[in-house]
Amino acid sequence: MNPWPAIDGIAYGGDYNPEQWPRATWEEDVALMREAGVNLVSVGMFSWGLLEVREGIFDFSWMDELFDLLHSHGVSVDLGTPTASPPAWFFAQYPDARQVTRDGTVMGFGSRGMAAHSSPEYRRAIVRVADALAERYAQHPAVVMWHVHNEYGVPVGEDYSPRSAAAFRAWLQRRYGSLEALNAAWGTAVWGQHYEEWEHVAVPAVAPSVVNPAQRLDFVRFTDEQIRECFVLERDAIRRHSDKPVTTNFMANQHWGSDLWKWAAEVDLVSDDHYLVAADPEAHIGLAIAADLTRSVGGGKPWMLMEHSTSGVNWQPRNVAKRPGEMARNSLAHVGRGSDAVLFFQWRAARHGQEKFHSAMLPHAGKDSRVFREVVELGRTLKRIDAIRGTRVLADVAVLWDFESFWAQDLEWRPSEDLSHQEQVRAYYERLWRDNITVDFALPSHDLSRYRLVVVPSQYLLRAEDAANLNRYVEQGGTLVVSYFAAVVDEHDAVHPGGFMRPLEPSLGVWVEEHLPLREDDAMTLSWTHDSHHQLSADMWAEDLVVTDADVVAHYVDGPGAGKPAITRNQHGSGTAWYVSTRLDADSLAHVMSAVYADAGVAPATLPEGVEVVTRHGDSGTYVVAINHADEAADLTIRGNDLLSGDNAEGTFRLPGGSVAVVRTVNEDTHPDRGPGQ
Repeated sequence: MNPWPAIDGIAYGGDYNPEQWPRATWEEDVALMREAGVNLVSVGMFSWGLLEVREGIFDFSWMDELFDLLHSHGVSVDLGTPTASPPAWFFAQYPDARQVTRDGTVMGFGSRGMAAHSSPEYRRAIVRVADALAERYAQHPAVVMWHVHNEYGVPVGEDYSPRSAAAFRAWLQRRYGSLEALNAAWGTAVWGQHYEEWEHVAVPAVAPSVVNPAQRLDFVRFTDEQIRECFVLERDAIRRHSDKPVTTNFMANQHWGSDLWKWAAEVDLVSDDHYLVAADPEAHIGLAIAADLTRSVGGGKPWMLMEHSTSGVNWQPRNVAKRPGEMARNSLAHVGRGSDAVLFFQWRAARHGQEKFHSAMLPHAGKDSRVFREVVELGRTLKRIDAIRGTRVLADVAVLWDFESFWAQDLEWRPSEDLSHQEQVRAYYERLWRDNITVDFALPSHDLSRYRLVVVPSQYLLRAEDAANLNRYVEQGGTLVVSYFAAVVDEHDAVHPGGFMRPLEPSLGVWVEEHLPLREDDAMTLSWTHDSHHQLSADMWAEDLVVTDADVVAHYVDGPGAGKPAITRNQHGSGTAWYVSTRLDADSLAHVMSAVYADAGVAPATLPEGVEVVTRHGDSGTYVVAINHADEAADLTIRGNDLLSGDNAEGTFRLPGGSVAVVRTVNEDTHPDRGPGQ
């Protein structure tokens, strides 16, 4: 099976909800789609009630007409199953299929989101509707791919209903095999939680105080697996009739409840929804994180940007509109980091409902609007760079991204409420981004040998076997940099024997005797051991380190760790491992990382502020995607042909403020099989 849909050119379009509009509007839509260069639309994600009007009774007449119309105008269909929003008749007939929140509230109808994922009635219903759609449209020439559900786990993932409790017990029995093993893993001797009967094990609902963290962690794992089972049920129903690729839209770096490494193994191609965080003045860095993560969980293969916005969204506290040219920069930034698709939510702005203030390709102002003119121009741009399809992004640096560790760290009663895995990852990624170093994300269990440098910004939970993998990576010549609050617990959220960070002591040459969190707004000064004039400012966190083998690179001048080591460097085997025991922002990390780069043989690039450059490699050539997020023009050193302007770059290339260049250069060794986790 070809994992990519049969589309000419880079996929361009978005969600299309024609059921919200009269038939006459459909004709206008397809004409404007052709004008904009749209070649793919996603249809059906929220139309269950219009397709299965009563249980087992289907009306496909409007969809038949729509698909014929789209096909006649050269627009292909990504056919979605509508299972994110069961119809009113379903909940009226099966009230026990509604989700229950942690505090016991039964969720009502009138919004969106998944029903109780453990409900047998819901599972039968989603298979029935997926099977009916696939049977009818598997051979329709408009349908080139399948899109199961919509943003799994959003807005609600965890379900605390009786159905979920029964499924959780069954899941635990399969996982642990016996109550003795469960009691040991959860540490139920604490607070007298010992279990003698499986029936007594419940979901971790709201309790008088903090619930057992090992139970909470397992419930997140269970939830993710249960929801993924629902996807597999629908996917397999579709595959009984169709061999076209099946996907579901992730929300990388914006939804933490799904382990995307495991989800990526179940889809034919990886797709992602990404929306800028309007409150972030440098939201393009968050975009880069999401794009790199999406590419990485997919093993480095080209992926699909399934949704983003033409301008502002409708669900953030302040929904900032995109400036002129920003939509194109966002779109091409995703392409630069591996996407072979640029799709939006949605084609036509809705007049009714909760999302009527969400921007669209065709806004409320109509075709005579800045946004639509930019949409048309973007369509032309994507045609000019079509040769980039199928090429890959290669990286010499990996950043560890472990959802299970994030889930565990985010639970209650940690040493400081200021601990944030998101902030830790962002700080190190931002430093790498500013140094123009392209990264993959990876798991601590992956084969990391191909990377010169591995960065570990937030690895609170670390299995013993994964720690051994990291130690081996250093021993065999790799460079490792580990940030604070690392290797604290095992997979059951139990502190490692011997103390904090003991599993990484072989490579780091240091372990942690005690955590030393700071009071709110307190700060500290760090001094470089061999250059006392060079000092760094840190805050929030310090640690009392026990140095067993490492060199002390910097120490605390003041604060709770005054006089103690703060940053260490250790040679282990053929490699080098660094430990940074406190919070440094991206600017303060510059001095640390420059020394780390020297150990790793990684060369940062000096680029003007606000400029990012990413390269894609393939048989058709090497493509440098340069994006200037600043207002001022920037001079870059690139040789080749700019596919957007047609200009030849012969050394110095001027990139105007707010603009993008896609320069085809001389082909290089591409290592086409290289990708994270492979």
